[in-house]
Amino acid sequence: MLLSERNKSGAIFTLLGFSDYPDLQVPFFLIFLAVYSVTVVGNLGMIVIIKINPKLHTPMYFFLSHLSFVDFCYSSIVAPKMLVNLIVEDRSISFSECVVQFFFFCTFVVTESFLLAVMAYDRFVAICNPLLYTVTMSQRFCAMLVVGSYAWGVTCSLILTCSALNLCFRGFNTINHFFCEFSSLLSLSCSDTFLNQMLLFIFATFNEVSTLLIILTSYMFIVVTILKMRSASGRRKAFSTCASHLTAITIFHGTILFLYCVPNSKNSRHTVKVASVFYTVVIPMLNPLIYSLRNKDVKSTVSKILDTKVFSH
Repeated sequence: MLLSERNKSGAIFTLLGFSDYPDLQVPFFLIFLAVYSVTVVGNLGMIVIIKINPKLHTPMYFFLSHLSFVDFCYSSIVAPKMLVNLIVEDRSISFSECVVQFFFFCTFVVTESFLLAVMAYDRFVAICNPLLYTVTMSQRFCAMLVVGSYAWGVTCSLILTCSALNLCFRGFNTINHFFCEFSSLLSLSCSDTFLNQMLLFIFATFNEVSTLLIILTSYMFIVVTILKMRSASGRRKAFSTCASHLTAITIFHGTILFLYCVPNSKNSRHTVKVASVFYTVVIPMLNPLIYSLRNKDVKSTVSKILDTKVFSH
């Protein structure tokens, strides 16, 4: 019993990260640092822009501000450790640090998937029932949807994390990844991981299927409604309000579904790492760019802030 307790609490892991490419450590560091810097500035900037522009105090931007917050959080849980591991020899991480990293990462990724589904429902109400939009998407209802997304993210993460606390590890533990991924932890454990794997499969499948179902159903009704519009300008306007959201959904869910489909073999670990970089580091950077580049109100607010700074100097 004492041995297993020591193995659980005192286990040390080594995150291999991108150590397979020693010559590329510095270029990778510079690229990921630039991407992470853009992510931080872009997402925190989006939250500030939405806060200071009264025109953006609508349900859609309320959800977008939370999406930016979630993107900033889950990128910040993974990226700093990954950057440090690219320039140091000691890539070790304790079991407790590993569990904490996984808990917060899982919380925010699940929250993001449900926030994207909530935003699809918001677009459905705005386009299919515009006269009832302000009544349906009340402040209270919007707050409930956001709180529900966070609550479910915490619930999933808490259950999976608690199941990981009972795992036992022995000897030298190397994680062939740049962060503490749950399935990597399970593969290293000398405990029976059947229950953990079942929980992971059930939650991952439920979250992906339920959110995609909400998104696809919402957009099915949206497309039918848009096609029924007589005005060409009305159709263009409706499509343009959905374009940014559709782009974000396609990139996020496309990457996750791709990871689901990758076979579990040694050769596929590089593919998994590349795809994981995409949804942990690149997507959080892309989201604020996707939403800001296509939006006149966001662009006008940014230009006003820049003009104010120029004149103040």
